[in-house]
Amino acid sequence: MKACVLHAVGDLRCEAVATPAPKAGEALIRVAACGVCGSDIPRVFSKGTYRFPTIPGHEFAGEVVGVGEDVDEALVGRRVAVFPLIPCHACSSCEIGAHAQCEDYDYLGSRSDGAFAEYVRAPVWNLLEVPDGVSLIEAAMCEPAAVAAHAVRRSEMAVGDTVLVFGAGPIGLLLGQWARISGAGDVMLVDIDEARLEFARGLGFEFVFNARDGGAVAWVMARTGRGAAVVIEGSGSSAAFEQCMKAARPFGTVVLMGNPAGEMRLSQEAYWAVLRKELTVRGTWNSSFASTPHNEWRLALDAMAGKRLNVMPLITHRVGLDELWDALVMMRDRTAFSNKVMYVNDEGA
Repeated sequence: MKACVLHAVGDLRCEAVATPAPKAGEALIRVAACGVCGSDIPRVFSKGTYRFPTIPGHEFAGEVVGVGEDVDEALVGRRVAVFPLIPCHACSSCEIGAHAQCEDYDYLGSRSDGAFAEYVRAPVWNLLEVPDGVSLIEAAMCEPAAVAAHAVRRSEMAVGDTVLVFGAGPIGLLLGQWARISGAGDVMLVDIDEARLEFARGLGFEFVFNARDGGAVAWVMARTGRGAAVVIEGSGSSAAFEQCMKAARPFGTVVLMGNPAGEMRLSQEAYWAVLRKELTVRGTWNSSFASTPHNEWRLALDAMAGKRLNVMPLITHRVGLDELWDALVMMRDRTAFSNKVMYVNDEGA
């Protein structure tokens, strides 16, 4: 098969490799589409994966074309989204269904071969059937959609709450959609990239602000009077981290989800805001797949099927494996505007 293989930091090659064979309890999936996550950029260009060579790619969906030993062959032909985290199923976190906190997990696309390829193998446990009416390209958005849904759940927002999101990239726009679906009042987006904000306006987000020159907190206060009930930090920026605390209303909730690009620092003034306003500050990580009571992957697919969650407009680029390196460089260097870049396998789409 053809795959984009990371041999070392900055050394991603599109080449022919052996098609994987599913082992016991696994399925072989023909990849239909795989999104490029923001985390894939440092993974390819600066941090690397956990071993070399590795095939990156973890936001994907496809069709089952083969199964390993002791797997029902009726699974062949099914369209599936794939949860990329492979838990140990034995640690204390797994015992309570908190698989994202597994103490000894594997991960497709960083620890094991992922889906920047024509085929990938994965445990059957990690597969979720895609409902009718949802394309496999849409289903490839299930991973970021579930991550965003988890963050909104962690906020415990109430109907009518004003929700403020720092970061208007793919995750920020998904956060905004989930907030609307969950009954938020105003949904406000802040970013430092005017092209992103203009894109958000085109998707119907009315309240957006460019924080490049400062003033985001004053803008929020002018719109709300006392701050946002829920603030979600989705950019991984230290400056946004600071502003989150200042922009939240008294007794509000701040959810931290952005992958940090560097050190995250909080001034004394912002720390005082946490204390004086008695803010609730929560972390969020990954999503719930098979845990009780919520499966955010099923929630995302059902919302897509019901036309409540609209992910297709977020996809700005579709590329083949031969074009993927150039797309990654474009994202790294920001030589063109992009929101979600998607590898699409013509054979499996």
